[in-house]
Amino acid sequence: MAKFNYVAVEPTGNEVKGVIEGRSKDDVLKVLKNRRLTVKEVKRDWKSFEISFGNKVTPEDIVIITRQLATMISSGLPIMKALDIIASQASKKNIRDIFEDIKNQIEQGAPFSRGLEKYRDIFGDLYINMVRAGEAGGLLDTILDRLAGYMEKSISLKRKVKAAMMYPSIVLIVAVTVVWGLMVFIIPKFKEMYDGFGGTLPALTQFTISLSNFLSSWYGGGIIFAAIVVASVSISFAYRKTENGRYTIDQFLLRVPKIGDLLRKVAVSKFSRTLGTLLSSGVPILEALDIVAKTSGNKVVEKHLLKSKIDIESGKNIVYPLEKAKIFPPMVTQMISVGEETGSLDQMLTKISDFYDDEVDRAVEGLTKLIEPMLMLFVGGAVGFVIIAMYLPIFKMGDAIAK
Repeated sequence: MAKFNYVAVEPTGNEVKGVIEGRSKDDVLKVLKNRRLTVKEVKRDWKSFEISFGNKVTPEDIVIITRQLATMISSGLPIMKALDIIASQASKKNIRDIFEDIKNQIEQGAPFSRGLEKYRDIFGDLYINMVRAGEAGGLLDTILDRLAGYMEKSISLKRKVKAAMMYPSIVLIVAVTVVWGLMVFIIPKFKEMYDGFGGTLPALTQFTISLSNFLSSWYGGGIIFAAIVVASVSISFAYRKTENGRYTIDQFLLRVPKIGDLLRKVAVSKFSRTLGTLLSSGVPILEALDIVAKTSGNKVVEKHLLKSKIDIESGKNIVYPLEKAKIFPPMVTQMISVGEETGSLDQMLTKISDFYDDEVDRAVEGLTKLIEPMLMLFVGGAVGFVIIAMYLPIFKMGDAIAK
């Protein structure tokens, strides 16, 4: 956390100065207000600013902390003592600061869940609501254990998808680099040789040499190419940040063959596990759907889940809007319907998520097997095109000599 210098006035009228730690200026103002101080000035203490690498709190850190808290609380350790141990043993300064602050809030009478709310961007709505439900039901250790299990499976799912995309990305980068190298460094050598021979070059060869000249030149290979890449990336990111942009892109990706199938299975797995975990922890279904929608990571899924929430409020069941949207496979909606009718929706959702975790594995493997030959074909085709274009004049010269 950052340090702030402040000047304030006490209720007695005395002016006080001091230094206080906080995540932002707004947080500092709230703390000072709670101390019944009238703030005159708050400034960031940049002299105390330290650049720290590797100090970001990651989901993996939260999983470890959650598992440790669950173990300590289930062993009968008071939560204050458990938080003190977490804060004292944490390897990252950010984690130490966060849990010291949460511990201080609990000492002032706030529940654990309220202390977490201050760090919503780190823990998230799902985590905070489940902890709140655990506190209300006296099952905090059980809820924390479920949370740790849920987060471990979510992280594993994300890693599988990233791993599937890693190999094709590396091959594509290498392929583009190889073709670029051929165009910029190898083809100019052939051009010099053909200039010495004279005569007219075949159209394919002339086209390749012209492309090589463009890419080799500073204005072609450098400024224009860089400008196109930067502009494309900037426009894509800017559009992706808008509500319509995110929805349009997510909708398009769901329709792409193979990739859409994988994304749909990931969405089903995440939806089922998140909703099942929330319901089994005692979170009301309307509140749970709101959290699941916001954490879905897909605007199309989010839209239809929020519609499900509206339909439930009007007396309908959760299945109707999901069937109408046709995002989830019929088997999923049928199992959810059975779960609703039998009163075991949380258990049914857990079974669905377990099944679709395996389906994601198979989809990732299938997509990788499909992409690999396509990339090899691209690399072979690009290199083959350049070789044929460069050796075509030599073949023609050989034919002319033979005649």
